[in-house]
Amino acid sequence: MKKILIINTGGTFNKRYNSITGELEIEPTGVALKEISKHWLCSLEILNIIGKDSLDMTQQDREIIVNTIKEATQKHIIIVHGTDTIDQTAKVIDEANLNRNIVLTGAMVPFSINPIESTSNLCSAYGFIENLKKGGVFISMNGIIKDYKRVIKNKEKGYFEESK
Repeated sequence: MKKILIINTGGTFNKRYNSITGELEIEPTGVALKEISKHWLCSLEILNIIGKDSLDMTQQDREIIVNTIKEATQKHIIIVHGTDTIDQTAKVIDEANLNRNIVLTGAMVPFSINPIESTSNLCSAYGFIENLKKGGVFISMNGIIKDYKRVIKNKEKGYFEESK
């Protein structure tokens, strides 16, 4: 099995309901990822950074992601990211020419509310990267795993699809 690093940046995947404020907030310690991966037969390294909704991500945050990848010893990396700007981060990573296998994934429904989508997207990303033969930057969402340039979020329909 490949050594795979999961970089957790926040996003809806990690949101939890705060009963005091009545709002969904990002849980920054990766509870959702730990819950999903504790049943797997492999050991994964999970690195929690940033902890933001992707709409709040800045260019500086994207540079933190790139630098985290540069410093990583693993060649196979899954990034859990918010879905609204996942493509922008993928582009920044691609332009950095990091010579790694990178799959970005996320969820449109928080794991804490319904774990099915986030679990499915993470498992798809894991299976894809485990069998990936060539490098690149990919997005794994809603059963589609393609080069990031070929996946778009259809905001009217509420899911990701292959771009034309």
